[in-house]
Amino acid sequence: MKTRLGCLSNKSDSYSDFSEFLPPAHETTARCLKLSTDEVVRWSESFDHLLSHKHGLAAFRTFLKTEFSDENIEFWMACEEYKKTKGSTKLVSRANKIFKEFIDVQAPREVNIDYRTREKTKQSLEDPSPTSLNEVQAKVYSLMEKDSYPRFLRSKMYQDIVNRAQAQGQRRSV
Repeated sequence: MKTRLGCLSNKSDSYSDFSEFLPPAHETTARCLKLSTDEVVRWSESFDHLLSHKHGLAAFRTFLKTEFSDENIEFWMACEEYKKTKGSTKLVSRANKIFKEFIDVQAPREVNIDYRTREKTKQSLEDPSPTSLNEVQAKVYSLMEKDSYPRFLRSKMYQDIVNRAQAQGQRRSV
């Protein structure tokens, strides 16, 4: 699995290296990464479908890296993990890490949010709870859904994944 998705972590102007995203035609083992055309097409039905499918999320992350805007999905994923954090000490630590990495002005991977949201989040993180990042996460999610997601669906990368899934499906049915 790691090898097959390894190509997704490299920035590339060409999407020809995404052939590894789908299983080789000769592999039929249970360990083989199988993406049906239905699964891949379902990613286009809603942003939630895309993010809830591990290979959809991986493809979207790779797409954002090619656009140099992967901080948005990385922030969203960090927030998802943050919500699962148990223990107040860990919560404080993760909240500070996320703030310094993504939210603070001039953060290394600063997400594009307005001043009011940044300040409100800063105040909320003074006494962090599992929901402290919900508002800012929702804003970043909305930005990706309205901006990056439609571009992803129109991208050569996504079209190649759909075409390869269809080709794999046709080979299996023959």
